[in-house]
Amino acid sequence: TVRGVARRAGVAPATAYQYFSSKDHVLAELLWRDLEALPAVEPDERPVRERVEDALEAIVRFAADSPARAEACTVALLSSNPDVKHLRDRIGTAVHRRIAAALGSDGDRQLVRVLETSYFGALLMAGMGHVSYLDIPAFVASAAARMLDPVGGAPRPTGTRRRR
Repeated sequence: TVRGVARRAGVAPATAYQYFSSKDHVLAELLWRDLEALPAVEPDERPVRERVEDALEAIVRFAADSPARAEACTVALLSSNPDVKHLRDRIGTAVHRRIAAALGSDGDRQLVRVLETSYFGALLMAGMGHVSYLDIPAFVASAAARMLDPVGGAPRPTGTRRRR
C-alpha cells in the first residue's frame, strides 16, 4: 500500500499520497525510473537479432533480481488509474524507441509495432507464469529475425539464451 511505502520511507502517509495515488502508481513509477535510467540503444553493425535481444534484455534484467517485483509491475501497468496510464504510455513509448533503435534501418514502422506487441504479449505470458521473463528478449529477437529473413531467421529453441 502507499501507507506501507510511506512507513518504510519514514514519511507521513499524507506526504506519500501527494506524490502517488495508489500502490500501482508507485510500482509503475519505479518501473519507469528503471527504464529511463537505461543507456540508450546505440546503432551498430551486429545482426538485427542480437541488437533487438540486447535492447530488450536491458529492460527485463531486473526480473532476474526480483521476479515478484516484475510480476507486481506487470499487474500494476494494467491498472485503470489515470496516473498509471500516463506512465504506461511513457513506458510504451520508451520500449517503442528501444526497439526502433535496435532495428535501425533494418526495420519499418510495421515491424516495430509487431515486435512491441510480441514484447508486451510475452510480458503478460511471463506474468501468468507461462514463460520466463528472461526468455522474452530472445523470443522477440527471434520474431524480428524470422520476419526479416523468413528462411534463415529460424528461432532458437525455447528456453535457450545467447551466451556472452
